[in-house]
Amino acid sequence: MALESLGMIGLGIMGSAMSANLIRAGFEVLGYDVLGPRRRSHREAGGDTARSCREVAKRCAIVVTSLPSSEALLDTAAQLADFARARHIVIETSTLPISVKEEARKRLAARGATLLDCPLSGTGAQARAKDLIIYASGDHKAYGRTARVMDGFARAHYYVGTFGAGSKMKFVANLLVAIHNVAAAEAMVLAMKSGLDPELVLKAVADGAGSSRMLQIRGPMMVTGDYSDATMKVQIWQKDMAIIGDFARKLDCPTPLFSASAPIYTAAMAMGLGAEDTAAVCTVLEKMANHQRSPKSSNLPQT
Repeated sequence: MALESLGMIGLGIMGSAMSANLIRAGFEVLGYDVLGPRRRSHREAGGDTARSCREVAKRCAIVVTSLPSSEALLDTAAQLADFARARHIVIETSTLPISVKEEARKRLAARGATLLDCPLSGTGAQARAKDLIIYASGDHKAYGRTARVMDGFARAHYYVGTFGAGSKMKFVANLLVAIHNVAAAEAMVLAMKSGLDPELVLKAVADGAGSSRMLQIRGPMMVTGDYSDATMKVQIWQKDMAIIGDFARKLDCPTPLFSASAPIYTAAMAMGLGAEDTAAVCTVLEKMANHQRSPKSSNLPQT
């Protein structure tokens, strides 16, 4: 039985993880990224590579996009439109302003193709483990046609309404992520400064009422103080923070806790932690608390 072919444009942290899961699910994934090393990694993972977005559109009726910026999406949409056909569907998974996605949708619709607004909830580590949630919005029939693809790289997907509703749902989810990540770091710094063993704190607190998904996912990095294996870089997260802030302001909706968390991420950038995982806000709070980590020790009772 021939493998079903689909395209993946954008092979960064999220795109490469989604591609790997789709390959494991039995799809033939034609990948493209502007960076050569990412294309090589995609081939090594068992995928095929294209030389351009246009080649992906020419060979695949269903394309998934995972892009870093508004400019990248609009440029990609323009290239895809050159070869778009009536049954083409683009599953757009990036976190970008709704107005930008709407412009991309119009460019593709002019050629009869359909763009679905399908942002993701989950980190790069969750993407690798196929632990993503998709907030799908747009044409319902197109969503139905692509459900099998979403099953290939996500734990679950929800159809949340007309085009743009997926992004709105993602903004709500990421508002909580921003707050919970800083809250987890704040709690870990309090624990460490009080003399508690951070590894034990993570184990005990994550098992209780004070837990959160961010504590569970990013707590292990905060325990070790190593944020180099980034599943969401601080510098990329700044883009998401700005989008959420603008969205809330346009609705005249107060977000006091979200607003309070923003300077912590900005401080991480100022400290040169832009390429580190967002869990590095723990370093910022440790600095504010004048806390110096000592060589690994434990408060666990000796046996």
